Amino acid sequence: MNTQKGKLYLIPTTLGENEPLLVLPLSVKKVIEELDYFIVENQKTARRFIKKITPKKPQPSLILKSIDKYADALEVSTYLDVCENGISVGLLSEAGVPAIADPGAEVVKLAHQKNIQVVPLVGPSSIVLAMMASGMNGQSFTFNGYLPIDVSERKRAIKQLEKLSFEKNQSQIFIETPYRNDKMFADLLASLSPKTDLCIAVDITLESEFIKTCAVEKWKNSIPDLKKRPAIFIIHNT
Repeated sequence: MNTQKGKLYLIPTTLGENEPLLVLPLSVKKVIEELDYFIVENQKTARRFIKKITPKKPQPSLILKSIDKYADALEVSTYLDVCENGISVGLLSEAGVPAIADPGAEVVKLAHQKNIQVVPLVGPSSIVLAMMASGMNGQSFTFNGYLPIDVSERKRAIKQLEKLSFEKNQSQIFIETPYRNDKMFADLLASLSPKTDLCIAVDITLESEFIKTCAVEKWKNSIPDLKKRPAIFIIHNT
């Protein structure tokens, strides 16, 4: 008797410490209730999220596999083997949606290689939500991940993205480690043209949410508090 393969569910989480069902659809809760096998970035925070969204789910029944920076690549390649026995797996993001600015992309790639059905679930993406709220070009934009840490290289990258934005009429999105937000903001003010639009979106979906777009010259008179807050930066030069 042939066993139907299990599926890989891409499970989004909240972007901060708010109630899951304020930003996640009920379908996410229902899928988590049905699964016991999860691939996660951090087991401690994953267990906390699962307990928060499904408090009646017995924790001892959970099987969690890690895809953090210490995970062995050969071991990770076996994580979806259970799907061959009809067991479905949940890929759980640390914040927001899996596989977007997230190590889960390799697991999704593996699922396609193994002909395992991939099921993305609806949830908050800070990148998409920031782009929606920015007022910039939603028809053409690029996510660039992290810019270089070195100051001179970072300033050079900022100028290159500004030039690309002008040439292609394309909004350029990037992120930074929260404790370096202030340095990023300072380099943006120092490197960009005064007329270039800059959107800063922090704490998206939280009560402390702040999203603002204006020209660089106006930002110089309105410096936001970005310390240790998850932030999305978007620039557009026209």
